[in-house]
Order: sequence, then structure tokens, then C-alpha cells
Amino acid sequence: MDDPLDMPLVTVAVPSYNQGRYLNAALESIFAQDIPVEVYVADGGSTDGTIEVIRRWEERLAGWRSSKDMGQSSAINEAIANGRAPFVCWLNSDDWLLPGALKSLVAALQHNPAAPMAYGRVWNYVESTKRTNPVFVRPFSEWWMAQLCIVSQPGTLIRRTAWEAVGGVDETLHMTMDYDLWWRLYKALGPLEFVDTFLATNREHPETKTSTRRKAHYQEAIDVVRRHYGRVPLKWWLAQPYSVWYRSMMRH
Repeated sequence: MDDPLDMPLVTVAVPSYNQGRYLNAALESIFAQDIPVEVYVADGGSTDGTIEVIRRWEERLAGWRSSKDMGQSSAINEAIANGRAPFVCWLNSDDWLLPGALKSLVAALQHNPAAPMAYGRVWNYVESTKRTNPVFVRPFSEWWMAQLCIVSQPGTLIRRTAWEAVGGVDETLHMTMDYDLWWRLYKALGPLEFVDTFLATNREHPETKTSTRRKAHYQEAIDVVRRHYGRVPLKWWLAQPYSVWYRSMMRH
């Protein structure tokens, strides 16, 4: 029988593909958390230095693989399914957690047993300008969720029971699988718990999907809002041209 003190509290999935230059910082931030974690790296068959980074951490990983897969959403579901911890999350290989992040999120969910997930504030680091600004995150409300994604994925934690109840992330989505998941968790299980502290940093760089495929990302988000909210608020149509232009300018 497993010793409860040795049981992992959080399963962390790390989807990765050709981001070896960032992966070490992501893994370092996870293993620096002051709670027991089990970490699975699901790599899509990287051809850069990713495997060398994984090998450096191999003894501490609960599992890893590097082979062609069906994309980020599938990799996340696969890695979390391999785990056993009562709380789950994923951290993209180019983001990182701040000290104490997972402990704060676990405490929030233990304090509110009805909440399917908890989330907190997140910094956005723009690699090209070396600037760090807060991501727009707000306490949960359906109205705000319909206006934009007010939950920043790196600063989230989900109950495994809630994750399994909604079937994880939708593998048909490639850019807004997180936004869709927040909606499904809320619709099925109730409001999300907000933690008013900074928990993680999102790295923005030229290779991110939100940078390279901004128009497609925006359209997928609109489809998610329509599906879960029943209509698309006017804000989406008014903000779309500016948002796409602004993102393109930020890369230069």
C-alpha cells in the first residue's frame, strides 16, 4: 500500500514540441513547488534539444515520451490520464510557475469543495521587448467569461473528478481548448474559484500559436463563446480587427 505522504497531490502535464530552450525553466518551476507532484512530459517528436533537457530531469519525471502525436490537446489528455493525483493541471513548455503557486491553488480548492477548479493572476512576459505585464484576469462571472477569456491557463488547477466528469480538453480544438474547458467545467459543475495572487508567467514569443495564427485563434474563441453562451457579444465583432492588428504590431 502506498504511503499517503508519498502520494502526489498534483498531476502536471507538460505538452511540448521543439521548445527545448524553454522546457528546462518550466520543469524547474514545477519541481520547485513545495508540494508533491507527478510530472508527465508529452513531447510531439521534437528535433531540437528537447530530449537532452528531458534526460536531465528523467529521474524526477513520472513519465515521458517523444513521438508524433495528435496535437497539444491530445497530449494533455494523455499525460493527465497517466496520473493518479487528486488535482491536475498542465503547463506549456514555454511558461513557468511562480513559487508557491500550486500550494495556493490546492488550498483554494480545499477551502471551497464545491468549486471544480481554481485560478489566479498571471504575468505575461513578452520576449521580444523583455516587458512583463499582468494578464487580464478577473473574479469569475459568466458575463465576463463571454466577453473574453478571464482565466489564464498557466495559473489554474482542476479537481481530477471534475476533469474526468467533463472528459478533459476537447481534442478537436487546437488553440482555445482551455477557454472551452473553463466553460464546460462551469456549466457542468458550477463557478470557478478565484485566487487573488500572481501564480505563473505566460511567455509570449514569435512561435506561439496566438502569435502565428491570431485570426484562426480569434475565430475559434468566437465559436466557443457561441456554443456555451448562446450568442456572441458585440465586443467580439468590434474588437477583432484591432486585436489582430495589435498582436501583429507587438511582434515587431
